Amino acid sequence: MSGNGLRSTRRHKQLRVQFRQACEAEDRPCCICGLPIAYDVPGAIGDGFALDHYHPVSQRPDLVDDWANFRASHSRCNRARGAGAPQAGLGTLSRKWL
Repeated sequence: MSGNGLRSTRRHKQLRVQFRQACEAEDRPCCICGLPIAYDVPGAIGDGFALDHYHPVSQRPDLVDDWANFRASHSRCNRARGAGAPQAGLGTLSRKWL
């Protein structure tokens, strides 16, 4: 089964909904850029929520439904990343710089 086929199963769709709800409740930021996700925006729109697989499904189809492989991201960041490795961010700033 292809990566898209694995993500279209009933189980995966249910897990995606549950994961999104958990992320929204915690107001998780994008795992790729670190900025806030607009949870009130539909997922297909740039700043909306997208389920990112840390290990891409194309490389690790066995982890498609593994909650530990799920990350919250912006739709645009997830599309830009594609099946590539996540890029290291700057991390959390120690204080607000002017």
